[in-house]
Amino acid sequence: MTDETAAKTLPTGEELKDLLRDVDDPELHMSIVELGLVYGVEIDEDGQVTVDMTLTSPACPIGPMLQGLVFHKLNQVDGVEDVEVNLVWSPPWDPRTMASDEVKMALGLW
Repeated sequence: MTDETAAKTLPTGEELKDLLRDVDDPELHMSIVELGLVYGVEIDEDGQVTVDMTLTSPACPIGPMLQGLVFHKLNQVDGVEDVEVNLVWSPPWDPRTMASDEVKMALGLW
């Protein structure tokens, strides 16, 4: 592998999404990935990352803060040139179907 090839090695969308497990919803104190709030993470060949995520409710006051946390977490990764964090509302977030089993248990959704 040449130095040029090594420099162009980019993380995958799944690897980036996995890094977001460290980002907690400040109100629930649970991972935004485990909550099911992160719908998708993609990276193109130029290192441009697009994150589609939602909030626990459209009126959630911490939306801009969560977007900032995601932006800063991924913007520090080697190979990432820029990050766009999109808030999406479709499908609506439903912890009964989107959250991990651990989160469901913690939230009492069994």
